[in-house]
Amino acid sequence: MTETNAGAGKDNQQQIQLRIDESKMATAYANTIRTSTTQDEVVMDFGLNMPVPGPDNQPMLLFSVGSRVVMNWQGAKRLAISLGQIIRQYEEQNGEIQIQQAQQRRPAGAAGQAPKLSQ
Repeated sequence: MTETNAGAGKDNQQQIQLRIDESKMATAYANTIRTSTTQDEVVMDFGLNMPVPGPDNQPMLLFSVGSRVVMNWQGAKRLAISLGQIIRQYEEQNGEIQIQQAQQRRPAGAAGQAPKLSQ
């Protein structure tokens, strides 16, 4: 391997080491998400869609929110790019992820249908 002068033809860039503290991390499972937005932020409620008996014992889905993540728009875009990359890699190795028709028809208030939060 040949060494090159860091200043030759490049900006001198300082490398920063990243240390990750996972001591306060909590792990949760979610099978659905509800999104809302403000002018400054994206709000994501993660939780479980669970079938429960409704009025007159008619089946209905209960969306039980377990976690809320609020991000600014820049962070949300970085998340979208990262998810796109890992999904593409997964599908290249395992084939296209099929989304069932029942998952595409979400009840009111589910992903993409939530009202905007006021500021």
